[in-house]
Amino acid sequence: MLVEASAPGKCILFGEHAVVFGQPAVAVAIEQRISVSVRPSVDEHWRLEGHRLDAKKHPHLNTLRHRLWPTKAGAPPLSIHIHGDIPRASGLGSSAALSVAACAALRVARGRWITESRNGEQSWAEGYASTIDDTDAYSTFDEEQAGLRPSTYDNRTHQIQGAEALDVDECAVLGHAVEAAAQGGRASPMDASACSHGGIVMLSDVVEHGVEHLYQRQLEMSDGRRTWQLHDLGMPVGGEDLYLVIGNTGVHAPTGAQVAKVAEAIQLEPERMKEIETIGTIARRGIAALKRGDYEAVGRAMTENQIMLRGLGVSCPELDALVRAAAPSSLGAKLTGAGGGGCMVALTRDPKTTSEAIELAGGRALVSQFGNDGVRMETIENMPIWSPDS
Repeated sequence: MLVEASAPGKCILFGEHAVVFGQPAVAVAIEQRISVSVRPSVDEHWRLEGHRLDAKKHPHLNTLRHRLWPTKAGAPPLSIHIHGDIPRASGLGSSAALSVAACAALRVARGRWITESRNGEQSWAEGYASTIDDTDAYSTFDEEQAGLRPSTYDNRTHQIQGAEALDVDECAVLGHAVEAAAQGGRASPMDASACSHGGIVMLSDVVEHGVEHLYQRQLEMSDGRRTWQLHDLGMPVGGEDLYLVIGNTGVHAPTGAQVAKVAEAIQLEPERMKEIETIGTIARRGIAALKRGDYEAVGRAMTENQIMLRGLGVSCPELDALVRAAAPSSLGAKLTGAGGGGCMVALTRDPKTTSEAIELAGGRALVSQFGNDGVRMETIENMPIWSPDS
């Protein structure tokens, strides 16, 4: 019994940090991916790479197993293996890619029970989705009943297995919930949605016209409820010769600490919310340019965004050096993700020159095109590993 799923990393073209406060932002799925495989454990313990799983060191996996693989309901321990080429703590969505891939693997490993009404309509007896009113993947709840539809579960009719059980929206819901739990209750759905859906994903505080609306996300934070509208921008017009060159500083910067830093700064100086709003304005200009295929304007928005992020204090000398190095051969360049280290990204038509400049400035360059797949199944053997029976 073995199941393996993979999900891409992401980089943000504009809007990081401001997106936590409801402002718009755009993320692009990159070529680099993380794969998660699960199989039954050799003993009574959960294992990660052969060692006992430490819940404190791996909060994403620990939170996710309670949502999808509840021990109290009789789910057996699993052995987990992870591999991929997304650098950790670098702003490229490694934790979200891990969460999304693990969610896909666990869902396929248990399948999904379906109910059917008298008029022939089918619905889920278990799971999470934007279209299910009682979906609550964010709060503390009875682990044994996690994700079950109590009113219909006893009337289940059949089970779907294998890749058919996978739902991209469920991966995005759970990925966001896991990110929020790991970041002290503050996380936008940006990373999880980009890693789940792939392509180019836009978040906004309103439903935008002229693009495909995916769903709404809400999260109760310490300073109020946040609401985001998720959209699919599709493949950019005329972007076939465009590349993203990512420069890794090698400086680790956990997302949660950076998000908390910005939140604290605004709490101490509420007038700094104007900086967040300015980032939102820049992001809207960038989104409009992306939709009409004006990539010079997209690059300018990225550069303006970097200026604002530096003013917020989330850049660092290493990031600034790589941005400067990439600027002459690119349309625009900025940090991507939480900042404080990690990575920057440049939009360019000359990836070779831009990559060489970043390497010469002390960074490690990764190249990605647009239009990359979201979460996908890689291996499915002898499923399900476990399925709840009550």
